[in-house]
Amino acid sequence: MKSAVIVFPGSNCDKDIAYVLKTFYHHKVDMVWHKTQLSQKYDLVVLPGGFSYGDYLRCGAIARFSPAMKSVLEHAKRGGRILGICNGFQILTESGLLPGTLFKNTNLKHICKNIQLVKGSQNNPLTSKLQPKQVLTIPISHGEGNYYADPDTVKQLKEENRILYRYYKENPNGSVEDIAGITSSDFKIAGLMPHPERAMENWTGTDGKLFFDNFFEF
Repeated sequence: MKSAVIVFPGSNCDKDIAYVLKTFYHHKVDMVWHKTQLSQKYDLVVLPGGFSYGDYLRCGAIARFSPAMKSVLEHAKRGGRILGICNGFQILTESGLLPGTLFKNTNLKHICKNIQLVKGSQNNPLTSKLQPKQVLTIPISHGEGNYYADPDTVKQLKEENRILYRYYKENPNGSVEDIAGITSSDFKIAGLMPHPERAMENWTGTDGKLFFDNFFEF
């Protein structure tokens, strides 16, 4: 596969996800600066975690207007696959590629720790390999991970099996329905606040590999 990682000012997980894609899944990876557009077609576009310029206004609110995002929107229209992690998830919601929005955590603090997750919908193909109550331990690191969508949208996400993961036992940021990540209706666009790319080695825990294995098998 050929993948592009969009790099914004403040991105701090861009090299992490590039390492995962190259080392574990043998992708050809291009790092694309946010002021440029995608120069070719890619199988996957990743919006990595970290920060993007303008986050002081609202996370991802300004980054959605970056020249690279025009290419990402075109990539989505062609049916291309997109993965947004943490700040990338925030940018996806601000761009309208995924519904809802991300607010400040209810405790108004940045939270950085391992958290437990379970699959959010029983029939979402991106988590089809997981058992219904299988628990994954994945790191989070964010100050605005409080996912919110109106009741009708949440109902639709449930009915269409579009909830990717839910927080298990502890909801660290106050997200509605314990939602930790969602997908588009065709499951080609996925966004989540936890960082599976930070849980790929024995010394970090390897539950992130369960996410990526399933994601790439779809």
